[in-house]
Amino acid sequence: MGKAFEELQIKDDFMFSVIMRNPKFCRPFLERVLGITISRIEYPRPQETIDISADAKSVRLDIYVEDGEETVYNIEMQATANRNLPKRTRYYQGMIDLNILEKGKDYKGLKCSFVIFVCAFDLFGEGRHIYTFENRCIQNLGLGLGDGTAKIILNTKGTMDDVTPELKRLLDFIDGKEPEDDFTRELDAAVQSARRNEKWRLDYMTLQMHYQEKYEQGVEQGIEQGIEQEKKQSALRMIEANKLSLKEIALYSGLTMEQVAELEQEFTS
Repeated sequence: MGKAFEELQIKDDFMFSVIMRNPKFCRPFLERVLGITISRIEYPRPQETIDISADAKSVRLDIYVEDGEETVYNIEMQATANRNLPKRTRYYQGMIDLNILEKGKDYKGLKCSFVIFVCAFDLFGEGRHIYTFENRCIQNLGLGLGDGTAKIILNTKGTMDDVTPELKRLLDFIDGKEPEDDFTRELDAAVQSARRNEKWRLDYMTLQMHYQEKYEQGVEQGIEQGIEQEKKQSALRMIEANKLSLKEIALYSGLTMEQVAELEQEFTS
């Protein structure tokens, strides 16, 4: 099982999603990350709703931001190291575009979109607080593709002097340090308040139970697969010895006659 609800911090994806569902915190968060002023934000689903489906890869937060032109931002908290993050940013980018196109819009109507991962580790090991990726021409790095997409990897453990003091304090707070300005103190108070929210507690416990069930199912399936594999290995050894009939091999290994016949065919082919 995961952490107790009372122990959740803002770097835990469930708590981060809860806090960022409030535009009071989400808008200044994005402004610090991007260094822009945002007029307003819109959410794709009702503000009080968070998708806690156990089938989802993680608890995700989709945020729509408008700053002159509508821009879509997908933010995800990542507390543990994951080498597949680059491919995941590609997946989320594609999901954003598909979601827009499924609403009947032409590809020319695709909104500018940012995929933002807040990581409690340095994915690339360069000590940066922020890594920003855009599609550019390899032969001329000054030539951008202009497809309106960007992927941002934030690193709470950065060591470079490469971001504003406001963003540095925000990343430090997410990493577990004490709040040092008004915004991070407000975030800290919001976390304390969320821990006392019985609805969120119930949602979190429900999510954890779903994950535990999926884990237990996976363990059971793994045991069954291991037993089945051992049966096949045993049958193959008997087939190789060539001293028993297929019926006897099936009896001793626990496999069916059909399975033993298939193994024999594979062995002799």
